[in-house]
Amino acid sequence: MVTWAHWALLQGRRAQLKLGLLLTVLLGSLFLCLQMYEYGHAMSELNLSLASGAYGMTFFMLTGFHGLHVLLGTIILAVVWLRVMRGHFDGQHHFAFEAAAWYWHFVDVVWLLLFVFVYWL
Repeated sequence: MVTWAHWALLQGRRAQLKLGLLLTVLLGSLFLCLQMYEYGHAMSELNLSLASGAYGMTFFMLTGFHGLHVLLGTIILAVVWLRVMRGHFDGQHHFAFEAAAWYWHFVDVVWLLLFVFVYWL
């Protein structure tokens, strides 16, 4: 969604820019909610904790650091969205938007690697 928002910014399509950023923030928030649900399930139903061995420690460490970065990225994108709502960016002047998008894409790629490492291997 942030890529769609970036495209919309470059094309001057403010409504799509606002919607794309808002959806990205909402999806980031949904991810965090699902991660909290997963942590609760892992701790209560599976008895998984930091003290339950190498897998528990690795699981919570890797997914926890990723969750922290998603939280930071979601906050950054929410601030960018608020700035977009106030008309702060245009097709020529939008470095803060691009920096937030780069960070979000980095977090995305890390999640792909973590998903394979934690859930498939």
